This record gives sequence, C-alpha cells and structure tokens, in this order.
Amino acid sequence: MTAPTAAPAEAQDTHAHIDPAARLVAAEKVVPVQTRSERPHSFEPADFGVPTGREVNWKHTPVAQLAGLLADEAGDDAAVALDLDAVEAFLVPEEEGAHGQFFRPEDLPSALAWKHAGRLHLRIGADDEVDGPIVLRIDGADAGKRAFGQILIEAMPNSRATVVLNHHGAAQYAQNVEIIARDGSRLTVVSVQRWADEAIHAASHQARVDRDASLTHFVVSFGGGLVRVNPNVELAGSGSEARLYGLSYADAGQHLESQVYLHHKGAHTVGDVLYKGALQGESAHSVWIGDVLIGPDATGTDSYEANRNLVLTEGARADSIPNLEIETGDILGAGHASATGRFDDEQLFYLQARGITEEEARRLVVLGFLSDIVQRLGVPSLEAELLAAIEAELQAVNA
Repeated sequence: MTAPTAAPAEAQDTHAHIDPAARLVAAEKVVPVQTRSERPHSFEPADFGVPTGREVNWKHTPVAQLAGLLADEAGDDAAVALDLDAVEAFLVPEEEGAHGQFFRPEDLPSALAWKHAGRLHLRIGADDEVDGPIVLRIDGADAGKRAFGQILIEAMPNSRATVVLNHHGAAQYAQNVEIIARDGSRLTVVSVQRWADEAIHAASHQARVDRDASLTHFVVSFGGGLVRVNPNVELAGSGSEARLYGLSYADAGQHLESQVYLHHKGAHTVGDVLYKGALQGESAHSVWIGDVLIGPDATGTDSYEANRNLVLTEGARADSIPNLEIETGDILGAGHASATGRFDDEQLFYLQARGITEEEARRLVVLGFLSDIVQRLGVPSLEAELLAAIEAELQAVNA
C-alpha cells in the first residue's frame, strides 16, 4: 500500500482556513482586529475603506443597505429637519475645539458624518438642574436623500438634565453624538428611533464620564429598515457610573442593531448594561454585541452586562454576543449574560390557569418583559408613548 502524499506547504497555507481574516494573517502577517478596544480611529474617511461585511464590526450588518451612507459626498440639508426651538435655551455658538474632546470616529459612516455634518452643541450649565426633558425632534423628509448630523451634549459640573433625541420620518442619516458628563453631573440621554420602514440610520454615540459623574443612556429602536446605533462609553473619572439600557422591537424586514462598548478606566466605577428586544415577522433581525473592558487602573470596579431577546414568531432572528475583558484582579465584581428564546410555557400556563386567554397571556408576558426598560426612562410622556407603541405591535402580531 502506498502512503498518501502530503499536500505542498503553500497549498496548505492557502486553503487551510476559509476565514478571510485568517488568510489576511497568512498573506500579510497582519493580525485582524479582535476586540473593540483595538479598533482603529480616524477623522479621515479614506482611512477606513468601504466595508465588505467581512470585518468584525460589520459581519452582522446588511452592508448593501448602507450604500447611500458610504460614499464621500455631502448630504442634503433638507433631508432632515431639527426642531431647534425646543432646545434653544441650551444651544451654544460654534466654539473651536468643543467637538472632538472625546469623540473619535471608528467606522466609515461616522467619519463621513464628522466631515460633512454641521455642528450642534447643547450645554447644561454648571449646577443647573433642568426640570423635564430637553427634547430634540429629528424628522426625516425623504427616504431617497441622505443627511449627516454631529451633536455634542455637554453636562457641566454638578448639573442635572435629561436629553431626548426623537427620530421620525424617513431619510438616510449618519449621525455622531458626543456626550461629556463632567465632574459630579447627572445626565440622561435617550435616543428614540421611530423611523418609517424605509429609513436607514447609522449612529455612533461616544461618551466620557468624569469624576463622580453619572450617565444613563437609552437606545430605543422601534422603526426603520436598518437602524444601527452603537454606544461607546468611557468611565474616565474615579467614582463615575454608567447605566446603558436598550429596547428594540423588530418587525418583518427590519434590522435593528447596537454594538455597545463600556470601558472602565477610572477606579471605583460602576457599570450596568441591559438591552432587551422582541422580534416578530419573517426576516426580523436584531443584533446586540456587548463589550466591557475593565482596564488595569479600574480597581474596585463593579460591572455587569446582559442581553435578553424574546422571539415571537417563526422567521425572526436575534444575534447576541457578550464580551468581557478584565485587566486587573482588584474588582468588586464583573459578569455578562445573554438569553434568546420564545415564550416561557410556565408563565403562559400560570396565567391561563387563572382564566386568562392565551392571546391576553402572551400580551401580558411581552409587556412585562419590555416595560422593565420603559419604566427606567423617568419621562412619563415618553413612557406612555412607548407602551402604546408596544401595544400596537402586539395587536399586529395577534391580528
């Protein structure tokens, strides 16, 4: 018997792995980006190149749908209208160096928004306590046109405020939101996406939280053909805190995505990440990627991240990927979790055993699941609006 002949070394190198990233390593001796902290940053769009969908930060995104936001061309100012009257008291004239204190684009749409967007600066003055939410309504006027936005939200020392970015209508909209919570401030930022079905929205939110400051950040996505909102929060100061919450409800044909990054940099910082989503309808798709980095100087850190998804119908898909990096052993605690599933049969049985119909039991289970996030908003009018939106979605799935 003749022994099998070994394949040539060069053939083994070329075909041993079908992963394009692995081929890149073999061909160019370049290690691909593996973690969120390693991603490149640049203000120059040309430094990123057009994504193919094979990159680690794009492989779950339908890149072809974003084509209108990947070309280095100016947007149409009429494509999106901002209600500036509602925030006039907090507007700050253009200041050199105000934008970009922390923000660094980490993908092509973000770099294009930095290059082409006008600048909007909202500032809450030192020691100011603002009653009620500061609501900036953003309306898309034309799904065939694209626009870029650059917003800076700055909470000065020891201030208190809630800022709501409320998106409606239809457009192709690439948006950067820079958030600075200075020493001792308490800031809540809520981004609500209730776009029309044909809208495309790619947003990068980047925040720095300074000493003894607190940021509560919400991403609420109920509409849009493709909505990708990626929060990046750095707990820079000692004693800083961040609570990052998300709520999504994906219908047939919708893609709702959030890639969340929480970096514990200062000592004695606290982080809590909780995103919940419901999905219904053929090809409804949600993506959640959560990255937590506890740096070498972040001693005494307490951090937890979780994602929960409820799949209501056949044909829906939820991708959920939690990641945790710890670079110091001196922490109070850290953990992560992810769960995706259908209705809990025991919950349904419990409710039906008490005379509640199956349809009503399912409604109550979904409301209880999602209202956990809604009730954390602290804005009664917005809470009522979102609960009504959930009810409307449930009526559609039960029709």
